[in-house]
Amino acid sequence: MADAPSRWIRRYRTAPDAPVQLVCLPHAGGAASYYRPLALPLFPEVEVLAVQYPGRQDRYNDPCIDDFEELTERTLDAIRPAIDRPVALFGHSMGSLLAFEVARRLEAEGTEPLALFASAKRPPSRHHIELPRQATDEELISEIAALDGTEERLLVSEDMRLLFLPALRADYTALAVYRPTDARLACPVVALVGDDDERVSVDDAAAWEHHTTGPFDLNVFSGGHFYLNDQWEDVAAVIKRRAADLVPQKG
Repeated sequence: MADAPSRWIRRYRTAPDAPVQLVCLPHAGGAASYYRPLALPLFPEVEVLAVQYPGRQDRYNDPCIDDFEELTERTLDAIRPAIDRPVALFGHSMGSLLAFEVARRLEAEGTEPLALFASAKRPPSRHHIELPRQATDEELISEIAALDGTEERLLVSEDMRLLFLPALRADYTALAVYRPTDARLACPVVALVGDDDERVSVDDAAAWEHHTTGPFDLNVFSGGHFYLNDQWEDVAAVIKRRAADLVPQKG
């Protein structure tokens, strides 16, 4: 039996009259609350549905999912009943691959997303294993420290490590079993990347063009892997502009 959507979906700014919904998928080790700063500038034009994976924050006691296929299917089961109007998908880092796989399945079911926004991730055809499945705690900590998206005080605190390491390990294990693919979507793809991202080059981001038969757009921001931390307003502007171009007009 599928989980209730309420366990997976967080709405930080409810917008029942928004013509577009945006399903946001977090990075490895990330949580739905990461997208709270995006929900505010998108309101009221776009309603953000942020996905809360098991094993973090208010779902800390729910077992983590360390298989990418299972995470995809359970995420899809959760968002199906939550979307009730034209929908786009936004993923950051690991969330980009997950958004891509969810979009593939939605299209196969006859629900074509308005667009896929793929942030700070190599496309599926260029996926490679960043950490082995049996990575040590220190290897996991070193990896996320290098991405410069987590406060140092959290990384050095033993108590905090106990809270976030299980989810982080599950996510990197899921990424380690993801199989690269050349599959294409029918919906438009919008790639976003920081110009100083040491994990994803601008060339990598541009290669998302080969994963759609529709329009493609590349947006390069200043910054590293977590460039959006300081540029939520600019990211929101990209989304609103694209949504305005794609949403079906009434009348």
